[in-house]
Amino acid sequence: MAYLKELFNENFLEYASYVVKERAIPHINDGLKPVQRRIMHSLIEMDDGKYNKVANVVGNSMKYHPHGDAAIYSALVVLANKGLFIDRQGNFGNTLTGDPASAARYIECRPAKLTYETVYNPEITEYELSYDGRNKEPKTYPAKFPIALVQGAEGIAVGMVAKILPHNFAEVLSAMKDALYDRPFTVVPDFYTGGYIDVSKYDEGRGRVLVRAKIEERSAKDVVITEIPYGTTTESLIASIESAVRKDKVKVTRVDDYSTDRAEVHLRVKRGFTAAEVIQSLYAFTDCEKSITSNILFIHENKPRVFTVSEVVVFAAQQLRDVLRKELELERHKLQEKLHRRSLELIFVSERIYKKIENKRKQETIVAAVVEGLLPFKKELYRDITEQDVEYLLSIPIRRISAYDIQKARNAVRSMEERIAEIRRLLSDMVSYAAQWIDTMLQQYGERFSRQTTIVDMDPTSAHEAAVRDRDLKYNGNKGYLGYDLEDTPTRFKVSVYDRILVIDREGTYRVIDAPEKIFIGYRLRYIGLATEENLDAVIFSLLYRHTPSGTLFLKRCKIKKYILDKKYSLLPDDSCELLELRDESEGGFVVRLITTGRMKKTQLVCPFEKYAVKGVGAKGYKITSKEVDSVRYYKEREQENDSLPLFEQE
Repeated sequence: MAYLKELFNENFLEYASYVVKERAIPHINDGLKPVQRRIMHSLIEMDDGKYNKVANVVGNSMKYHPHGDAAIYSALVVLANKGLFIDRQGNFGNTLTGDPASAARYIECRPAKLTYETVYNPEITEYELSYDGRNKEPKTYPAKFPIALVQGAEGIAVGMVAKILPHNFAEVLSAMKDALYDRPFTVVPDFYTGGYIDVSKYDEGRGRVLVRAKIEERSAKDVVITEIPYGTTTESLIASIESAVRKDKVKVTRVDDYSTDRAEVHLRVKRGFTAAEVIQSLYAFTDCEKSITSNILFIHENKPRVFTVSEVVVFAAQQLRDVLRKELELERHKLQEKLHRRSLELIFVSERIYKKIENKRKQETIVAAVVEGLLPFKKELYRDITEQDVEYLLSIPIRRISAYDIQKARNAVRSMEERIAEIRRLLSDMVSYAAQWIDTMLQQYGERFSRQTTIVDMDPTSAHEAAVRDRDLKYNGNKGYLGYDLEDTPTRFKVSVYDRILVIDREGTYRVIDAPEKIFIGYRLRYIGLATEENLDAVIFSLLYRHTPSGTLFLKRCKIKKYILDKKYSLLPDDSCELLELRDESEGGFVVRLITTGRMKKTQLVCPFEKYAVKGVGAKGYKITSKEVDSVRYYKEREQENDSLPLFEQE
């Protein structure tokens, strides 16, 4: 048993490690998953300038990717639709509508120009053996910008998930330039689907964004969706709309999809409702509004690590400097070798050193003669003379020597020396050179990658607020029923199925309930109202109650702001109190008539609401009188007679 446990633990760890590093999570160096990297390697390997059948590319990729042709084909289609590295021909599907791509045997592709400009350089790429040891594939590409940050990436591994939202290519390059100069920068997502985005809670890629469709009100009865949220298609969006229509949450009678390369979904507003109400309900009850969580997870130094957007940009800026430095050093090395050979040729011909070997018969004497002839010009060469250099000079045909253009050779040498000097200057200031490279790329591709998604500030649309109030809430005090499915009962107000109702009974007990279809709530309620945040903040309850043991009368004014749904509360301090009067008006007051006794001079007390401060719902209120009360009544307009206020104490 212990052996099996150890075996399972070891195998599971190996499996988990493989899934994380070799399948699901992109690498920070080039932002590619293994399957994407192998597809690009195959495309470059097969590239002859012409389009290749996707089926052939998939077949060639299977030399490197051991997971079947279906996985390679779907990954290639997704990568091609990103519009960065693959030049495509044929039907690759429609990312807006959700239409699938044609079969692999019908569509064609080849590497795009951007691939060679920003990713591919075999001379500075580290290669490793493929899974079967027959071929070599790149470990990672020397990418010059953060690919995953631009095109986005998703992957589910064992115990972790990568969710990298796509960002604008030009904006990311501009941010890299700022990072090179240690200037502050901000980068936020940008989606090919357009729409609106709120990035207030993006938190450098550690939070979430709120995305919305762009919806236009073409007329009082016509609404058109012209841009859709990221992560949806017009097909999935229409499905969510039709589901909401069936549940009577969105009031439309027709949904027509005219989308092509741009989204265009037409909605017909139901009679009796407005386009504005429909737009609000679309945001509240359909996929027209979504919240998307971000988790920027990469493989870094052979293990997974969560990054922020700024960290990825700074890493990419540093890698750009390193890659450009390697390219310059490689170019300088090649130029120096070429200049060395060209200088040898020029000296060999112009100084007529080839004449010194005319009478030589042995190889040793020939080589020695050439070396001896070149020694006076050693300072003009970039390195020491080798045996291979002599062999090269001796292999020059006499025909070429006789037609040798010395001036042209000198011009070529001068040109190479100038370029080497320029490379030396560029290497001394790599920040400026990297910034210059970024400027060149922005000039070439800036217009092509313009921002598609509009950045706005917005709050999530509440389903409660967006729901159309189209139901008549009724209350039958004689039978004690409340709901919108009551007959022969006058309507109190309009509600939606998402509304909540505040009810207060005769004893001062209150609770908040969902708007009911029909429910027994009790006889002769004192208050029924909407429990929206605005209503609860606006309504001030004024109540008179009596403390029964002492007979003391209290006046209390309060607001009901917090509650737990369906939980009962009381406006009164305890069970020994009796509610006499309750009003939700903000103006007016109470008139208290006292029972006349012996020498009483004042038999009536006027209590205007404006003289009493609004307290918390748990407050005791103000003491009005300890004398016996005959009656109380509410007045709306101030009493003209006997309107002096009683003395009171705050409890």
